[in-house]
Amino acid sequence: MPRKRIPNFNFNSVTINGHQYYKAYVMNADHKLIIVYGKTIEELCQKYDEAEHRTESDLFNRRSPTVKEYCEKWLLMQSANVRATTLIDYTSKVNRHIIAPLGNMRMAEVTADDIKMALIPVSKKSASVYKSVNIILKCIFNSAEDSKIITYNPTRFLSSKGGGISQKERESLTDEQAELLLNTIRDLPPYVFVMLGLYAGLRREEILALKWDCVVLDTDAPYVMVRRAWHTESNRPVIMTELKTKAAKRDIAIPECLAECLREAKKASTSEYVVANNAGEPLSYTQFKQLWRYIIVRTAKPRPAKKKVGGKYVKYMLYPQLGEMAKNNGKVQYVLDFEVTPHQLRHTYITNLIAAGVDPKTVQYLAGHESSKITMDIYAKVKYNRPEEVVKALDGAFAIWNGQTGF
Repeated sequence: MPRKRIPNFNFNSVTINGHQYYKAYVMNADHKLIIVYGKTIEELCQKYDEAEHRTESDLFNRRSPTVKEYCEKWLLMQSANVRATTLIDYTSKVNRHIIAPLGNMRMAEVTADDIKMALIPVSKKSASVYKSVNIILKCIFNSAEDSKIITYNPTRFLSSKGGGISQKERESLTDEQAELLLNTIRDLPPYVFVMLGLYAGLRREEILALKWDCVVLDTDAPYVMVRRAWHTESNRPVIMTELKTKAAKRDIAIPECLAECLREAKKASTSEYVVANNAGEPLSYTQFKQLWRYIIVRTAKPRPAKKKVGGKYVKYMLYPQLGEMAKNNGKVQYVLDFEVTPHQLRHTYITNLIAAGVDPKTVQYLAGHESSKITMDIYAKVKYNRPEEVVKALDGAFAIWNGQTGF
């Protein structure tokens, strides 16, 4: 027969409507006394334990930092272990995809459902962004669990598999497309940017951080030096001498067409930056988007747009037709029948090097690839997706079957 529990708290009995109850007091998280009742000693003990557990849980939750507070602490802890460029990427993802939807909640209150809801907008981003945010979420909550900030980890069963939108395989511009692009923007602001992408293979952050002191034109073999990288924090440009990887620091010989373009640009420049805003400063993120818009608005591809109606902007779909003039700007003609991204310029440069027979190790150096796997993946696609190259290889491999040996 089970032993009756003897309460370790003060209680007394009361009569309510002719019925006898046992009564005790519990102090809640707000330091107020609440009353619990039980018809029996056992029921009173059970209700007392439940009330005490709720109080401990409330106190724990209140001691728990908000998601915003802990995320900021976590980022500060990471700053001692990761590159500055990596920390900028972490900070951007944490602010946009974790603090924005969850920041005001306390770490101990966040449930698995809260995490899933926060990830819905991220799932509409690229698969790489979705995976990255998943990893950061797990790292943050694992750290909180290890530090006894939380007892339940809502990311325990979180998986990044199948999330995000798979990006289309990058394609380089054809010679005809590159020529049309350059002719279209020849006298427009993005021209120098595009030339540096197509003929030096620089990344966007390398072009926007390039200063004239790293452009060597008065020599028989002109070249540019990659020594700085552009990033933005809250739309403000930040120029760093710490590059993406050690391999990113390189000197790139440039063809005469790019050298001549840079000579002309330098004559007209009043800034220390090759690509600068009207004040001679590096571009903000918004200013770069405006720069690239010169290309977008000349592209005959359906895209979302907005117009002012009754003092308010209304979104709509624009369906430009190749060759026609823009209705809202008589100086703009839709002449590009293909879309262009900044990275596509760099990819075109690398592809053209490979197609011209430049060996993979040289391509790796010029591209600033830290891993040869990246270079070789592109090399294999370019080299062996060309039937004429495959035929040459097959002819050599199977020459013995064609009676071309002495056997």
